[in-house]
Amino acid sequence: MSDSRLKISNTDGVTLVEFIDRNILDEANIQAISEEITAVIESADIPKLLISFSNVDHLSSAALGALITINNKTREKSGQLHLANIDPQIYEVFVITRLNKLFNIHETTDEAQNAFAS
Repeated sequence: MSDSRLKISNTDGVTLVEFIDRNILDEANIQAISEEITAVIESADIPKLLISFSNVDHLSSAALGALITINNKTREKSGQLHLANIDPQIYEVFVITRLNKLFNIHETTDEAQNAFAS
């Protein structure tokens, strides 16, 4: 898809998802991102997903909702989802909403990459 809002790469069986946009706020955009990540999950036998927020400055609540859905879909397939490089201000939102308890969150992608059970 040429209009992808994501950069997707694969290292040692772990799919790294990076965002092209700094602000993930727009409903249609979130829908497209969500569908693209869902396709990655569905194409894997046991998805190992690492989502990096290194470029992201703002997330909307709809984006958080999409992440929860992605997390659920990953777990349904006995997969793993790890998040990394979350801006401190965005991380605050994870703490307030207690989503930091739901997600495996790491400071760096390297740290997250090492956290995947092989």
